[in-house]
Amino acid sequence: MVLLNADATALWVTSWPFAEYVKHRWAGAWVNSCFRREGGARASDLIRDAVAATLWFYGEPPALGMVTFIDRNKVRPRFAGYGKCYLAAGFEEDGETEGGLLALRMKAEKMPKAEKPWESELFQRGGYSSI
Repeated sequence: MVLLNADATALWVTSWPFAEYVKHRWAGAWVNSCFRREGGARASDLIRDAVAATLWFYGEPPALGMVTFIDRNKVRPRFAGYGKCYLAAGFEEDGETEGGLLALRMKAEKMPKAEKPWESELFQRGGYSSI
């Protein structure tokens, strides 16, 4: 699922790889494989809105929830460390991959309620729509 906000300043991608092809310990989880914000709404709000849209699109979340990975060699830590916007949105640190990527995971029970991206309050403020 790909989401792009109205003014094209934020992009989100959720993938749901087949568990049998995944080589990390989060097999079966939804994966946030891309998030980019160049302005507009607060990043943590965009993340929560994207998770809500993912729930609307896919339905019931997998037992492991959603995971994202951060390559600490390719990003600068902001103020309180890596993934601050994800942590503010409800993700938690959940170890590392064998390759050393930081894993952040949002548990299914911590996810916001499902919501169509174009009907959300955030979309009305410049949040996401599906493309």
